[in-house]
Amino acid sequence: MHLSANEGIEGVRFAVTGGQGFVGAALCLELLRRGAREVRSLDLRASSTWSQQLLGSGVRLFQGPRVALLVFLGSDGCITESESSRFCFTVADRDIRKKDDVGRAFSGVDCVFHLASYGMSGKEMVQTGRADEVNINGTCNVLDACHEHGVRRLVYVSTYNVVFGGKPIVNGNEALPYFPIEDHVDAYGRSKSVAEQLVLKSNGRPAKNDKSTCLYTCAIRPAAIYGPGEERHLPRILSLAKLGLAFFKIGGADIKTDWVYIDNLVLALILASMGLLDDIPNRKGTPVAAGQAYFICDGSPCNTFEFIISPLFRSLGYAVPRVTLDTSVALSISRFFLFMSTLFYPWLDSKWIPPPLILPAEVYKIGVTHYFSFLKAREELGYVPMVSPREGLAATMSYWQERKRRELDGPTIFTWLAVTVGMLAVFSAACLPPVGPLKWVLDIHLFVFRSTLVIRLVFATAVALHFGEAVYAWFLAKKVDPRNATGWFWQTFALGFFSLRYLLKRARG
Repeated sequence: MHLSANEGIEGVRFAVTGGQGFVGAALCLELLRRGAREVRSLDLRASSTWSQQLLGSGVRLFQGPRVALLVFLGSDGCITESESSRFCFTVADRDIRKKDDVGRAFSGVDCVFHLASYGMSGKEMVQTGRADEVNINGTCNVLDACHEHGVRRLVYVSTYNVVFGGKPIVNGNEALPYFPIEDHVDAYGRSKSVAEQLVLKSNGRPAKNDKSTCLYTCAIRPAAIYGPGEERHLPRILSLAKLGLAFFKIGGADIKTDWVYIDNLVLALILASMGLLDDIPNRKGTPVAAGQAYFICDGSPCNTFEFIISPLFRSLGYAVPRVTLDTSVALSISRFFLFMSTLFYPWLDSKWIPPPLILPAEVYKIGVTHYFSFLKAREELGYVPMVSPREGLAATMSYWQERKRRELDGPTIFTWLAVTVGMLAVFSAACLPPVGPLKWVLDIHLFVFRSTLVIRLVFATAVALHFGEAVYAWFLAKKVDPRNATGWFWQTFALGFFSLRYLLKRARG
């Protein structure tokens, strides 16, 4: 395509499902930057990490009964005529599982980006019913709303998993057949495959009230997404590393997969929307991307652990996994976690249920080689990654280093357990009657300290030291990390020097 940078964007109304998410928010902001007349974001969340970015300078939030409206205001607090052509409209408390909600969001829209999905990682991967509701039923609602309101373009964000299900793929392309529906190991891959096929089969469908207007559709299949603010995978991995639970890596160094940086993916999505324009020169009214699917990546297949996990862990001071598990062993472990998660299915939304350590689909993602060519996207859409993997990784590491500096730091879960159990043991020996197992605890302490009086002195001294260190930590944190001062106080009170040393390190750094 030989189009201007803002072809099909300037003066156009857009809707983005999942617009409060990582990719959706970046896409909304980029569309506005390129001159979109209006951008609507349909999202179940009323707000997210990126809400403030969407608000931006001069943007205010107006909330009605069910609708939040973000508008660029004039200096007098009113929407001026010149400014009314550019604003970001966020439909809060809306749900793509509700057809009426989708219809209201799409009224008067020319182009839709369908990003909303469910079941990509963690506990969501086990919730089959909800994944089908959002990914399949929600997509049907999106298609019906596009048909009823005369939407001309629909870009669907799919996944590699529509063709990948655990069997190696080297430099694959769009000619690969869909992975058999019944063989998918997770609801996400299965439901996204069904949804993509529905979207592509709807290409060319005439509008309900104007048979001269057709809906043109295409699907973007992104690799694993990374970048500053990514919310699905890296936060979960890094939380495990912080707790000291990132024990192992999966597969050998020869395992290669694809990644795509956020800016490269947003570029591909915008190019895909341009590829659905029906007035492109030399195309005789047929959009170049109509009914097509495209793999999108950085174009540099790599080993996940060597490319991003290990460098990120080192930059944050976390221990890099040294144990390598064979993929088959990791699969067996993941099936155990899948079984345990299934047992707690009715309570998976509860915060007290931790996410599974790893699930079969995740083992396949990092433990089986699968990477693809973006040649078709380059030839038909003009897609070329504008951010290199080196630059993308540097930006991602910088983001997490800054985020770590803003958060409460501390030791692994093993230190927590050791100190907590130790303090409880001394407390029970010093203050509780020797009943049942506590008699053994008292006997051990008497063997070490010789008398009950000494045990009580040891406990009192330990509590006094912990309290003194906690007070010192609070005053020090007021200078070097004021937003977490209270957290440093309580953590140091519980752990003593094992917590204080992290604060001292931050003060020196």
